[in-house]
Amino acid sequence: MYVVTLSYTAPIEQVDALIPEHREWLDTAYADGLLLASGAKVPRDGGILIAPQMERAALDALLADDPFAKGGVARYDVVEFRATKTASALVNYREEQTS
Repeated sequence: MYVVTLSYTAPIEQVDALIPEHREWLDTAYADGLLLASGAKVPRDGGILIAPQMERAALDALLADDPFAKGGVARYDVVEFRATKTASALVNYREEQTS
């Protein structure tokens, strides 16, 4: 599973101009099963994405397609982790503990 932190690198007005396209991108990613959760950070200086386990190259391609990335208004930091314990709603995303 991945936690992706977006940090805005441009004035908020430039970010806001891309919000409609970014939301369409999010809708498509959810429909394709590529995201589990997303939202703005507080304070609003970026956002958070939670993605299920997938090949890292697939995640990188997904992020590169985000209008925020294409517009050069955000930086992405990715943390991969093994979700060995989850809430019952996320039971299908649990991974085996390796040690």
